[in-house]
Amino acid sequence: MAEQDGSAVRDEVAAARRIVVKIGSSSLTTAAGGLDADRVDALVDVVTKVLDDGGKGGGKNGGNGKEIVLVSSGAIAAGLAPLGLDRRPRDLARQQAAASVGQGLLVARYTASFARYGRRVGQVLLTTDDTSRRAHYRNATRTLEQLLAMGALPIVNENDTVATDEIRFGDNDRLAALVAHLVRADLLVLLSDVDGLYDGDPRTPGASRIEEVRGPADLDGVSIGSAGRSGVGTGGMVTKVEAARIAAAAGVPVVLTSASRAGDALLGRRTGTFFHRTGRRSANRLLWLAHASAPRGALTLDDGAVRAVVERRTSLLPAGIAGVEGEFTAGDPVELRDTGGRPVARGLVNFDAKEIPQLIGRSTRDLARELGPAYEREVVHRDDLVVLD
Repeated sequence: MAEQDGSAVRDEVAAARRIVVKIGSSSLTTAAGGLDADRVDALVDVVTKVLDDGGKGGGKNGGNGKEIVLVSSGAIAAGLAPLGLDRRPRDLARQQAAASVGQGLLVARYTASFARYGRRVGQVLLTTDDTSRRAHYRNATRTLEQLLAMGALPIVNENDTVATDEIRFGDNDRLAALVAHLVRADLLVLLSDVDGLYDGDPRTPGASRIEEVRGPADLDGVSIGSAGRSGVGTGGMVTKVEAARIAAAAGVPVVLTSASRAGDALLGRRTGTFFHRTGRRSANRLLWLAHASAPRGALTLDDGAVRAVVERRTSLLPAGIAGVEGEFTAGDPVELRDTGGRPVARGLVNFDAKEIPQLIGRSTRDLARELGPAYEREVVHRDDLVVLD
């Protein structure tokens, strides 16, 4: 395995002022379920030291200090032992029950641990609906910003207690990447039970840690493993690399390393794998729409509408629709497809599915004259639409 170089510093990482840190279930709990208090305390010790020392000794932020948002898995895993479950259940109902018990235990443990240093925490539970819809998105942003402004450390998790399959993020790695964009973070740190991304199975002799990833080409030919060893989480290296790709494309650099090296990662030391930013920040909510929303239906576009939406970035008008699938209501995310069935965009629809058939192929002027002024509008407005890669 590759050695970690703790002496060198990544300047971009060391200078980061606002940081999102994600930690997985396997780094906080036992394999049988239940929180490991020592592991939680160890993470809190590191985070607090970074916050207390942040800004001291220079860096481009000078004495401005640092802010940290913690995205923490562990609710379902923490609820297993108290409910007498010996493994993570597969059915949604029992997962929600475990999350209901475990989320309280998880936040209570964090609250007590940070209280040792006189620090406050605030719980923020999200579903995709909270972040893809415009009003909900603004509320989530305001809550996180206000917590930081008041000196409280936000602890974010997916709202597993009520989330259905249709409104789940699926894993907290992706959630962390989206939260990093939501709060305009300078850095995302993904903590796991592996100390970085390797060019093969890290348990195999000769496997080497990949120190930097500057773009997708750097991962050509790399075999990325799946689940972690503990069996209590949902993620794995695949989800972490995907999360790093999302964040980097949105202008947020990423460090992927083990929880035991969290201190080094947060101080900018050359540990783990560093993903350079590959894109610039875009309109905030559209990133969530692209990566967090689950389409409730689909609209088929004619060739002219595809060109208008994809190339000219215009709104989708009724005249360009050739077909509709699914059951959805106004405000739901829908997939926009070409006549071959290929998804080309995603957006929030302004009409119910049952209304769409009478709109297909018609001009907004004709619809307004026949059905009223409420129908003289876009089916999907360009501000609520994102073109897919």
